[in-house]
Amino acid sequence: MGPDKNQPEAISGSMWRLAASAFVVLAAEPCFVLVDTAVVGHLGAVPLGALGIGGTLVSLVAMLGVFLDYGTTGRAARWFGAGRRGDAIDEGIAATFLALVLGIVAVGIGELFAGPLIRLLAGGAGPTARAAVTWFRVAAVGVPGMLVVLAGNGWMRGVQETRRPVQIVVLANVISAVASPVLVYPLRFGLVGSAIANLGAQVIGGVLFLLVLRTERRPWSPRMNVVKAQLRTGGDLFIRAVGFQVAALVAVSVAARMGTARLGAFQVGLECWVLTTLLLDSFAIAAQSLVGAALGRDDTREARRLAWQVARYGAYAGIALAIVLIPGWWLVPLAFTSSSPVRQQIQVLWPWLVALQPVAGVVFALDGVLVGAGDVGFLRTITLIATIGVYVPLTLIALGYGWGLGGIWAGLAASIVIRFLGMMLRTARGTWAVPGTRDSV
Repeated sequence: MGPDKNQPEAISGSMWRLAASAFVVLAAEPCFVLVDTAVVGHLGAVPLGALGIGGTLVSLVAMLGVFLDYGTTGRAARWFGAGRRGDAIDEGIAATFLALVLGIVAVGIGELFAGPLIRLLAGGAGPTARAAVTWFRVAAVGVPGMLVVLAGNGWMRGVQETRRPVQIVVLANVISAVASPVLVYPLRFGLVGSAIANLGAQVIGGVLFLLVLRTERRPWSPRMNVVKAQLRTGGDLFIRAVGFQVAALVAVSVAARMGTARLGAFQVGLECWVLTTLLLDSFAIAAQSLVGAALGRDDTREARRLAWQVARYGAYAGIALAIVLIPGWWLVPLAFTSSSPVRQQIQVLWPWLVALQPVAGVVFALDGVLVGAGDVGFLRTITLIATIGVYVPLTLIALGYGWGLGGIWAGLAASIVIRFLGMMLRTARGTWAVPGTRDSV
């Protein structure tokens, strides 16, 4: 049975413990990607742009499994809060089964359509596109491992296990971060060395999460009713992920058509944005687990209190990140590239990155609350409005009117504001706080 969390002090302590664990787990892979980006960036603008396009496409393929992380956390947390840990573990087994099946399918689709998709993103069949195809074909093989890691993080957060996910994810990414520069330079694999390091991180992480699941001593065959329930939850989260990915694909495609320097700068800015959003997501991850557990034991009052508490923490974290990022206007371009035009373009987008942090902190925190409560239908709708309805049109307008990278980031800022307004209103209404485990069956 889950621990008694009825005292606000105990819940606050659990939130900080879960958030700290999530912070490390979420930061590990983006930190590896940043190291990888810096390593590749010194190969030149073309390899850096290829990494941006190839990495975006890997993310697109992996979006099939987005519900394996967030959806599984909320569902497992409800069982855990109700004192039924075995049912929570069964959620992890079902999610892992889906991760392997979807991962194999995703690799096949990705390898089959890699060339046409990358040429579409790059705006042609030039050297950047050819390099991106080479990188993608190697890195995409790691997608099944990537999805198993998502599933593993999902169920382990649901049962409030914080130590082992940190150990696994950090170990896998440290090994790959050390391997990347060695493979790229002394061993002379070049850009392909980056892809091999990427693949290694996903395989190591996936295998280790499978070994942890085996120690739970539950039947390995997934319960089909749990699989079907996860797929129902996953439908809305999948559509939501499509909205994010379409917006990302349009943005990288527009940046590619703005020239090699702007594409390279966009890649650096995108990786920095991903890192900061995932760091802010640490409170959201804690909220998923604690809100789900509170609703599992029928404590709707506590779930609502947690929602506003985590929103405050998200705002404070966003302000702190913005302050930390301010000197990056000068330091980050020096660290990531030796190309002067790319450095100048990084400085164009940097003020947008800084200014977005406080609002994004609240958005991602409340996102975690609603995911933990299973209110994924609303999240699907507000995300599509913000991405397809706002971000994509503004990004295309930026290309047509020559607004440059500032125009792309203005579109991102507008989409974040739309999500902020929608989530604040939804949270205030409180209709998302549905008690019990019936939605987890």
